[in-house]
Amino acid sequence: MHSPDRTAPLRGFRYYDLLVGGMVAVLLCSNLIGPAKVCTVTLPVVGALTFGAGNLFFPIGYIFGDVLTEVYGYARARRAIWAGFGAMLFATFMTQVILRMPASPAEPFNAQLQPALEVVFGGTWRIAAASLLAYWIGDFANSFVMAKMKLVTRGRWLWTRTIGSTLVGQGVDSLTFYPIAFIGIWEGQTIAKVIAFNWLMKVTVEVVFTPLTYAVVGFLKRHEGVDTLDEDTHFNPFSLKDEGELRRYG
Repeated sequence: MHSPDRTAPLRGFRYYDLLVGGMVAVLLCSNLIGPAKVCTVTLPVVGALTFGAGNLFFPIGYIFGDVLTEVYGYARARRAIWAGFGAMLFATFMTQVILRMPASPAEPFNAQLQPALEVVFGGTWRIAAASLLAYWIGDFANSFVMAKMKLVTRGRWLWTRTIGSTLVGQGVDSLTFYPIAFIGIWEGQTIAKVIAFNWLMKVTVEVVFTPLTYAVVGFLKRHEGVDTLDEDTHFNPFSLKDEGELRRYG
């Protein structure tokens, strides 16, 4: 890894927007479609496992976050996180508006559609607020740890960063979401078990996808001509500035 050219202009990227779009799509689908279904899978030795279907796909959003931070740096990953947060906020608002709009009595199908929509999308305000807050805190924790570990390792041992940042990010996400959403509804012991299981499951997905993460990161670094080390980055999550934060390495 060579010294950065700090005077070089920051040109556009070919794949950055596609990665942001993929990250937002995974986030919206896993939060809107996944939570509606609880699955039970019986495995040898382990036995029956029960989990929300969204947990199969939600960790993929963290993989997008890892790739964005590793290749483009914390500043560009921060913009992607805010894009995802804005998309979730709008989806929550749109869902509530549609659910509360009066259904036309002239359309008989509405008698079946309205209750179905309420079951699938009619989560309480606590669940919606918990989901938004957990995503925001968890993704920023993931990206922050990823960037800081890259500084410590000087860009070596990518797997330590992807898994380490996921351990923290997914842990913070679960510790935020479940207590806010379900304290007073579920017993404390149940919440603790669900947090532990979902955290372990999400980290396992990250570990399984590690070879793919390596391949994608390598492809992007070669074709984008960038490998960012956040030496001068301002890690304020509320800033959207890129100037002086994104460094190109030849």
